[in-house]
Parts: sequence; structure tokens; C-alpha cells
Amino acid sequence: MREVILIEPVQSGVHVFLRYTLPRLGLPLLGALARRELGITPRIFFDQYERLDWEAIRRADLVGISTITPTAPDAYRVLEKVKRLGDIPVVMGGPHVTFLPEEALGKGADFVVRGEGERAFIDLLRHLKGDGVPLESVEGISYRQGREMRHNPDAQRILDLSSLPWPDLTLIEGHERLRVIPVMTSRGCPFRCKFCSVTSIFGHRYRFRDTEDVMAELEHLHETWPRSTVFFYDDNFTANAERTKELLREMKRRGLPPRWTAQARVEVARDPELMRLMKETRCIYLYLGLESVNPATLESYHKSQTVEDIAEAVRVIHKHKISVHGMFVLGSDEDDVATLKQTVRFAKRSRIDTVQFLALVPLPGTETYRELDEQGRITDRDWGKYDGHHVVFQPARMAQHVLQKRGAYGGMRSFYSWWEVTKLGLRFQWRSMVVRIFANRAIKRWRSENAEWLRELKLRYKAVKKQLKRQERTA
Repeated sequence: MREVILIEPVQSGVHVFLRYTLPRLGLPLLGALARRELGITPRIFFDQYERLDWEAIRRADLVGISTITPTAPDAYRVLEKVKRLGDIPVVMGGPHVTFLPEEALGKGADFVVRGEGERAFIDLLRHLKGDGVPLESVEGISYRQGREMRHNPDAQRILDLSSLPWPDLTLIEGHERLRVIPVMTSRGCPFRCKFCSVTSIFGHRYRFRDTEDVMAELEHLHETWPRSTVFFYDDNFTANAERTKELLREMKRRGLPPRWTAQARVEVARDPELMRLMKETRCIYLYLGLESVNPATLESYHKSQTVEDIAEAVRVIHKHKISVHGMFVLGSDEDDVATLKQTVRFAKRSRIDTVQFLALVPLPGTETYRELDEQGRITDRDWGKYDGHHVVFQPARMAQHVLQKRGAYGGMRSFYSWWEVTKLGLRFQWRSMVVRIFANRAIKRWRSENAEWLRELKLRYKAVKKQLKRQERTA
């Protein structure tokens, strides 16, 4: 096996995340691991940076495709085209196919790597190379055997993350265009947000890399991209505050990286030392999972935080000259139209720098998906719409098109209006102002591209109302 091609499709269409699209680290990590363990150096294609080289794919001994739920349609289109080129083995991985392996196999994939895929992928390559590894012994994979689909037992999660090589971003075609460099220092999350699939893949046990290993990687990345911002890809960078402080102290001592951003929870603001270290190590943005300003919704999401916690966290983080990106999830069974208005009003009043008002998404593998599926409330199975910008389920306390128009779309349009952009300019908040200008334009483009979708939701609503009236008349 000489030539391996790994592909990370990017979601089609317009969305507000396009400006800061980052490669996920799974494929660069698998590439580094394949080179270390087997002497195979894959080429990685990430659609945002470089078009697929179909001639190289035609010559490949193996093609790997990674996908999350909203990129699944694009991933399956790539899969179909690869299969038209010849008898090229295709392995798929990522969160979406982890929970729906039979869907991927039914689309033509030869193998599916489920969950944490490092061991499974390397063992699968050994099997395909003829190194004496029986297919049935490869944990964590699904595959077709004749007409039957087989699912081997799950692979054990990797406890020592420092035993893994650093993801090799230079394997990505067009990596020179990277401006924000992703780094992951941990896996797992001790919290239980019902709409999140992270713990289904990585578990509740919080595992983290050795501080020295992280610092060595940061120094290496600084040599390659000396002026770039680092984004810590951890689902919760501060889940273990003492460990985070240890990492930050070492970052401060070495003066690395030049600046950084990370995902966190509101608890971060309760620790004065942690906030001070963040400021001293040049943290410029924190992405907070705020989710809602409705106390009942926060409880139903299992967020373990209050509206007062949210407001105080934004205030404290701003006090340390760090910007806040607030992530809200609209449409729980506790939300109504008033909640949508209150959420937008809260974000503006709190002067959150940037936000995303996303509709609740029933992602496969989550408690939310299981509940809504069992209740028959999922209205669309077009995975490309599972991006938070489209409402794909029937809310409990409002019409589907109302959540779409006033929440997922209307809330973003209001927050990123030109008036709000102008106010940032008057306060000299240039970084957030630039992001909001991009978002304003992206939202307008989204509205244009999704006009038919918005009309369809309204027609559905009218059809349901007519049916209910007929039932009332005949009752």
C-alpha cells in the first residue's frame, strides 16, 4: 500500500462559520500515525483549502473520508464519485458514521471506523497490507461481508494521549493558507449536555496530554506559523482548572503562543487566577456554551449553570479584555417566542462580542436525537440541514417556521444588523466589528439561498392548520 488519500469535505452553502473554517484534527493525526507506524505518508484534502486531485485519487490504494453530520451529503457524493473511478477501498469515519455506520455502508463505503479511530485505522491498514491482522480482530470497525453488515466490538479509548504523535497539518494540501492553528490538549467532558455528541464518542472521563508534550507542539507550530493564532480545539479547555493553569503558566514562561482562543464554560470566570493567566498569555477570545437565558431550558439541557452565571461570566471576561463569543441553542421544549426575543435582547444588553443563535439540532448519537425521534418530531433527514441554521424538528411551543424566522435566522439578522456593527465602531471594537460585517453579509446570502426552504416551512405550517380545522369540523 503506497498511496493513501484522506478527505475532509466542507459543508455546501453559506453559513456564518465560513470565515474561520478549521480542519478537524482527526485526519492530520491519522496521517502522522500512519507514517510513524507503517511508513505511509497520506495526502490530506480539506475542501476549504484545495480542490480534490481526482487523478491522485484514481491511483490511490485507499481513500478515507471523515464526516460530521452536516457534511455527510457532501461526503457521500465524494464516496460515490470515488467508487465510479474503480475498485478503490473506501473507509469512512467521524461522528456521523460512528452513530450511523449502516447508512455509510449502504452508500458504498467498504469500512467504517467508529469512535476514536487511531487504533482501528492502523490495524485496518495492516490488514489491507496483508500484515496478518484478521479483519474480525480489528476493534471499532464496521464492514460488509457479502450481504451482511458486521460490527466489531468498540475499540478501547486511548488513555495516554501523549503516546500519540502530533497531528501533521503540513499533510493538508494548501496548509500554507492556515491562519488559525488548531491544537487539542484533551479529550472527554465531565458534563452531560443532552444535545451534544462529544461524550458519546470521547466519554465523560477527562483525559489530557502532558504539559511538556503540549508545549513542545506549540513551539514546533510557532516555527512553522510564527504569527498565527492558536485555537485550542478541546471541547472544554478549562474542564480541569488546575491542569489548565499549569499549562498557562508554562505558556507564559515560554511566551507561546502569540495569541490564542478556546472553548470554555461560564465557570472559568469564577477563578481569578485562571482569568489572570488567560490575560497574561494573550487569550483574545473565549467561546462560551451559554445555550439559553431561559432557566427552564438550561435545566432541561443539563447545563448546570444559571442566567446569573452567564451574565457574570461575560462581565468578568470583558473586564480582563478578552472577547466573548456566545453560543446559544434555541428551541427546547421550554422555549417559546418570548424566549427568542429575550435571548437576542440579553446578548445585545450584555455586549457579547459575537454570537451564534442556532436552532436545536437532533444530532445522531445524542439524547435529543433519541427523544425527538421516538416522539416522531424530526421533520427532515437531509443531513446537510443539520447545521443549526435550519430547523429540522417540530418545536413544542411554537411553529417550526417561527423558530426558523425569529430565532435561527431572525436572531442572527438582528444581532448582526448594520446598526449593531456601527455601535461597535463607535466603541472602537475593531476585531468584533470585522466579524460582524462578515456575518451580516453571510446572513443575507443565506436568506437568498434558502428562500425556498423558508417558504416550504410556512406551507407546511398552513397545511397542518388546515388539517386540524378539518378534524375539528368532523369531530
